[in-house]
Amino acid sequence: MGADSRMQILRLGDRGAAVADVQTALRSLGLLPEGDGTAAQRPLQAVSTLPDGALDNAVFDEATELAVRHFQQNRGLSVDGRVGEETYRALNEARWSLGDRLLRYDPERAVRGDDVINLQERLHELGYDAGPVDGIFGAETEVGLRAFQRDYGLTSDGTCGPATLRALRQLGRKVTGGRPQLLRQSASFVESGPHLISRRIVVDPGHGGSDAGATSGVTTEADLMFDLASRIEGRLAAAGATVYLTRGRNQNPTAAERTAFANDARADLFVSLHLDAHDSDHARGVASYYYGTGSGASSTVGEEFANLARREVVARTGMLDLGSHPKTWDLLRMTRMPAVRLDCGYLTHPVDRLLLLDARLRGSIAQGVLAAVQRLFLPAEADPPTGTFTLSTM
Repeated sequence: MGADSRMQILRLGDRGAAVADVQTALRSLGLLPEGDGTAAQRPLQAVSTLPDGALDNAVFDEATELAVRHFQQNRGLSVDGRVGEETYRALNEARWSLGDRLLRYDPERAVRGDDVINLQERLHELGYDAGPVDGIFGAETEVGLRAFQRDYGLTSDGTCGPATLRALRQLGRKVTGGRPQLLRQSASFVESGPHLISRRIVVDPGHGGSDAGATSGVTTEADLMFDLASRIEGRLAAAGATVYLTRGRNQNPTAAERTAFANDARADLFVSLHLDAHDSDHARGVASYYYGTGSGASSTVGEEFANLARREVVARTGMLDLGSHPKTWDLLRMTRMPAVRLDCGYLTHPVDRLLLLDARLRGSIAQGVLAAVQRLFLPAEADPPTGTFTLSTM
């Protein structure tokens, strides 16, 4: 997941005020040793009061790169040691703790931060549906907060201030027996019925247009994933689902445009298709990703769907299983429905590449995605073993 091109990506060897901002944030999180202490405790973007020389002399050195990598690993970002739009925004969000500021819903400019995650988790623990635990104060979080305030005799204004904070901290957890979101979301999917008729599913072929993605000779990730998306579209449509592709063959929407498309379509599921590439001769296999911080907050149905899709594809293709992993990429975070990124192999590995060039194998991957979608809506007693589901069994 690349950074937004509007921001200059900071990397090893860069220097200046933007590097000083990043180092300040890393120090405040305890990830970078204190230097001379000038900017250590200042909030991000508040180093402008320092002397010009201090800003100009800030260098993106090896210690900074290592600290950035640690932060990216902990936050579920792509670990490359560089600071682009997503990493910079995540550094800003990480500095907020619940109680540092008033929290309220702003439809024009959503409040984002770790304090919002803490609020959402607390509301879920108390039995209130605050929407996805994604650190974004949206309309669903406001509804959950207002319901909590109303039930506990507080002013139901949707603002998390001192009185609301005191009440949240005084009350014990009410939902037990599992993660509240998992209990609620899983029950909702199963109760909605097993058939795919009227389900809206958005399939996102990665890259496109001038962005070819991973390449091997004339073979490109963009072309292969568009072909795969079309095959998935056909199979899901045959099962009764309404399917939308995020792009045409020669288009390359931004990540924000892809997620906005899925949200506007009011999709039930979102699956983004990619291939991977690596310098290592040993890098090969299938991996899946879902929204999650790695420390509790996650898209619970997204996690289930990621596991199902990966296992079904592996069972049908014999490709190496690389597991499912939580990530906080905006493509997964900003979708308002369960979302999964499926990496279908490494175009740089000779075996994976040979398999992916076979249209029959791409058909098997498409069948695996169909099976995963269908199994997501089945009750446990009717769920078939991995690799055995076919459309004719419904």
